[in-house]
Amino acid sequence: MTDPTLIRARSTGDKTVVRVLMAHEMETGQRKDATGRLVPAWHIREISVTLNGRQVLTAQCGPSVARNPFLQFTLRGAKPGDRIGVSWVDNRGERRSDEAAVIAG
Repeated sequence: MTDPTLIRARSTGDKTVVRVLMAHEMETGQRKDATGRLVPAWHIREISVTLNGRQVLTAQCGPSVARNPFLQFTLRGAKPGDRIGVSWVDNRGERRSDEAAVIAG
């Protein structure tokens, strides 16, 4: 299992800025190891974000995304105390889900 996803959601007025840092190696499948063999591709392929259980964002990723991907976006309608959930699945079928509360800015 990977390290927890770090989620920060700060609400100011009617806007909430959400910052997400996902711990993942994100191999492209094009890098070679010390013996010259290709390291198999291993990357997050889908990210899903919920607000109080209701889906608000879905993103599809490919192998060219950097190690430990960072995602930032702004949404409307979240209030301090609401729950932001972030889930991802990689091309090996591994999954991770984490949640954080929206805080006042």
